Amino acid sequence: MAVVPGESGRPADYTLRVGDAGLPLNERLGHWLGLEWTGAIACTHCGRATRKSFAQGYCYPCFKTLAQCDTCIVKPETCHFFAGTCREPVWAEHHCFQPHVVYLANSSGLKVGITRKSQIPTRWLDQGAIQALPILEVDTRQQSGFVEMLFKERVADRTNWRAMLKGEVERLDLVAERDRLLAHLDSGLANLRERFGAEFLRLLDSSPTELEYPVHQFPGKIVSHNFDKRRDVGGTLMGIKGQYLLLDTGVINLRKFTGYEVVVT
Repeated sequence: MAVVPGESGRPADYTLRVGDAGLPLNERLGHWLGLEWTGAIACTHCGRATRKSFAQGYCYPCFKTLAQCDTCIVKPETCHFFAGTCREPVWAEHHCFQPHVVYLANSSGLKVGITRKSQIPTRWLDQGAIQALPILEVDTRQQSGFVEMLFKERVADRTNWRAMLKGEVERLDLVAERDRLLAHLDSGLANLRERFGAEFLRLLDSSPTELEYPVHQFPGKIVSHNFDKRRDVGGTLMGIKGQYLLLDTGVINLRKFTGYEVVVT
């Protein structure tokens, strides 16, 4: 799904990619939405047919050879570019060696995260965050990983997706949380400055971003749909949050099924 943040307190606007066209999903709220997997899966990188999708959309050969599927994408502090073992050095130069932001978000409670500067606020919307605050900027993905590791000593780095989808998340004072964490981590950040240089870490003077989603009704009980267990999924569309469709019959994470050929009705 493609998503555009709403303006002036309006909910985010979602579009479902259907072939070469796009289906506006906000307009379908309160109406039937049917999805049926045909049984076909295509790699989103090379296009070859595959019996199983790896890492949300790749065939096995691409999963094993692409830099974007390497473990250092999930754990950027383990970057091995300078060891000369990067799978795709040219790709890494364009994606990993650009400004990254360390942020706080509130999706199911306080969490820390990292993203390319160019991915703000899309990253927050994908996670279903209702609030987000950029706090630090660095020059590379690996550096952002080292900073995130410090924050993970004090705050979670994962979203409880069930709590996020139930809409029971309370608003937080992210500025106060930022100041509290920076005070606790001052010595650790100072060590990183000694390692990478005084200018590598830039404190951002940003205001929290408030994010809204098109939801008529949150589910009281989370029932998850899975194309691998049942090919046809349908129901009244009650809302959209993160990469999830909230149907009156259950929820489905469309990101999980990237590359699946699906008929929409």
